[in-house]
Amino acid sequence: MQEMSDYVPPRTWSWDKESGGRWASVNRPISGATHDRELPVGRHPLQLYSQGTPNGQKVTIMLEELLALGHSGAEYDAWLIKIGDGDQFSSGFVEINPNSKIPALVDRSHSLPLRVFESGSILLYLADKFDAFLPKDGAIRTESLSWLFWQMGSAPYLGGGFGHFYTYAPVKIEYAIDRFTMEVKRQLDVLDKRLAEVQFLAGDEYTIADIAVWPWYGALVQGLIYGAAEFLSVQDYLHVQRWAKEMSSRPAVHRGAKVNKVSGESSGQLLERHEVSDFDKLLWAEKKE
Repeated sequence: MQEMSDYVPPRTWSWDKESGGRWASVNRPISGATHDRELPVGRHPLQLYSQGTPNGQKVTIMLEELLALGHSGAEYDAWLIKIGDGDQFSSGFVEINPNSKIPALVDRSHSLPLRVFESGSILLYLADKFDAFLPKDGAIRTESLSWLFWQMGSAPYLGGGFGHFYTYAPVKIEYAIDRFTMEVKRQLDVLDKRLAEVQFLAGDEYTIADIAVWPWYGALVQGLIYGAAEFLSVQDYLHVQRWAKEMSSRPAVHRGAKVNKVSGESSGQLLERHEVSDFDKLLWAEKKE
């Protein structure tokens, strides 16, 4: 273990400087809007305000899967919220999500627009609205929801814990990286043992549990986030690898993972999505590359 810092926390913490690291400009200990800006509204009832992070991808994958099933009411406008620029602190965004986190959805098919925030809540809302990807059978439904909430409780250790200290923190802290690496590998082991028994997380059926977990853990073992595949020895989790490959081969997952994305190759970034034909622009960009 490297020598530990001699930092001693004060009796009472005060905010007198930026936190440092990639997200320093948007980290603050208070909530609420920092500037006035109305959100744009497109022509579809479902208006999504997001960025193509793992949490944002959950919802766009869900919407693309619903459209693939023939649910025309799931057509949506996806507006880019640049979290690095602080768009999530606009007055319009705070109005639909007081927690200032993407994604946030507004369903304008009601007499009064209905806001839905937190990615797990949005998945559950859409599953109930369209009666899809969440079985009615009590046992399977309960299993699906258990894994959905497993993801909601576990991913902060992967993202805010491991991802932050391994990738984004201004200094490498051995204790922090070791602490969260152990937890992430434990979580991968949990998934691997489950997926050794079943095709999908809830059993034989593809559900919102898989849609929620793949953008984090599937992307992790496929080397799509944090550049930590070798560090975490992801090749050892054979059943997670099998499941992740099956997930990423689904056309709706392939499309949904590109929406509101701002990193990677241009052929994988659909900054805004308003019609299914918008994906044709990416095919053209891919040919040019």
